[in-house]
Amino acid sequence: MKILVINCGSSSIKYRVFQTAEPGGLQSLAGGAVNGLGRPDAVLEHQSRERESRTALNRPDHRRALEAIMNVLTDHAHGGDLWDASEIGLVGHRAVHGGDRFAGAVFVDGDVIAGMQKCIPLAPVHNPANLEGIRQAMNMLPRAGHVAVFDTAFHQTLPQRAYMYGLPYDLYEKHGIRKYGFHGTSCGYVAVRAAEVAGRELSRSKSVIFHLGNGVTVAAVKNGRSVDTSLGLTPLEGAMMGTRCGDLDPGVVLYLLRELNLSREQVERMLNHDSGILGVSGRGNDMRRIIGLAHQGDHRCKLALEMYVYRLKKYMGAYAAAMGGIDLVAFAGGVGENSPLIRKMILDGMGFLGIDLDLARNEEAGAEDCILGSDVSRVDVVLVHTKEELMIAREALALAKRNPGRTGGDE
Repeated sequence: MKILVINCGSSSIKYRVFQTAEPGGLQSLAGGAVNGLGRPDAVLEHQSRERESRTALNRPDHRRALEAIMNVLTDHAHGGDLWDASEIGLVGHRAVHGGDRFAGAVFVDGDVIAGMQKCIPLAPVHNPANLEGIRQAMNMLPRAGHVAVFDTAFHQTLPQRAYMYGLPYDLYEKHGIRKYGFHGTSCGYVAVRAAEVAGRELSRSKSVIFHLGNGVTVAAVKNGRSVDTSLGLTPLEGAMMGTRCGDLDPGVVLYLLRELNLSREQVERMLNHDSGILGVSGRGNDMRRIIGLAHQGDHRCKLALEMYVYRLKKYMGAYAAAMGGIDLVAFAGGVGENSPLIRKMILDGMGFLGIDLDLARNEEAGAEDCILGSDVSRVDVVLVHTKEELMIAREALALAKRNPGRTGGDE
C-alpha cells in the first residue's frame, strides 16, 4: 500500500509518498513541496529516486496545488512515481491544533472536521489551511482513508500542573485555555530516534529535545512521555523564535493596547510576525545571515543571537529540574540540525549538568544522525534529522492496522 503525507500550510504544501514494506517498514518513494501559494512565482519542486523537476504555477490555491502534485506523481511521460492515484490507500494529514479533543491520530470524518474548526481560534493561521488541504484531498482521493495527525497530540501527556495557567479555573473548564504545545510529531520522532542513536532505553530516559527552526519547541520527555514543553495555548509562548516574541509579560500587551493605541490586529501582527530574531536584529530571521552579521560586529544581530541562546539555556535548566536531571539532549529542526555554532552556544557552561560537547564531532556532523557528546560526557548529546512526514505515515499506518477496511489502494 502507498501512503501520501500532506502538510498544508497557508503559503506552502509539503508532501511525501511512502510504500509499505515488510516487516512493517516504510520506504520513501518521492516528495516535494509547492511554495508560494497564491503568488505568480509559485513553484512545485519534486524529488524522487529517479528524477527531479520544477514546475511553475501561477497563483495556485490549495486545490490547484494538490492537483499539480497528483499530476507530477502520475506523469508517466516523465517517469511518474505512481501508476495511478488509486494506488494511494492512506493519506496522512498534518494537523496543527487539536486542543484537548484529540490525543492521537484519527480517521477524518465530519466530527473530526468540526473539532478542528472549533480549534481555529487557537491556531488561526494553521488550522484553516490544514482543513482546506483535508477537504481538497478527500475530494481527489475519495477511496483512500484520510488520517489527521495532530502536532498537539504528543504533549497530551503533560500533567495538569504543567499545562495549567494561573488564571481563573473557569477559563480552563469553559474555554479550554491551557498549554497544549506544538511540534509534537517532530518531538515524538526525535525522542524515539535519539534514544536509538544513544543506545538508551526510551522508557528509562530523561530527555530535553530542541526543535529549532523558524518556530522553536523545547520539550521535556521523561520515560518516552512529554512532561513539559515550551509552546503554550498558541505558538507564541516559549523561547524566542524567528518572528515570534516567545515568553512575554502580559502587561506588555496591555501597555501596547492602552498607551500606544494599537489595535488588536496590530498587536497580534507584532507578536507573531515582527518580533523575535527579526524584531530584535532588524535584519531578518535567517539564522545564517544573523550569525554572519553578528561576527562582523552588528550589535543588534549579536544581541538577538545571545537572547535566543540564553532563553534556550534557561529552558534546559528548568526541565532538568522538573525531571530530576537529564541524560539525553537532542537537536533537530533546520537550525538545530545545521548550526554547530548554535548547538555549541546552548551547551557552553552546561558541564554542571554532566554535558560535555565534542567540538570536532559537533563541527563535522552532517546528514546522518549522530552522537555529538564527548566520550566522557555523562549526558548523551545527539543530532537527529527529524522526519515528520515519516512519523505521520507511521501513525496513519498504525491506526489503519487497528481499523481494517478503512483504507483504499493496493493492500
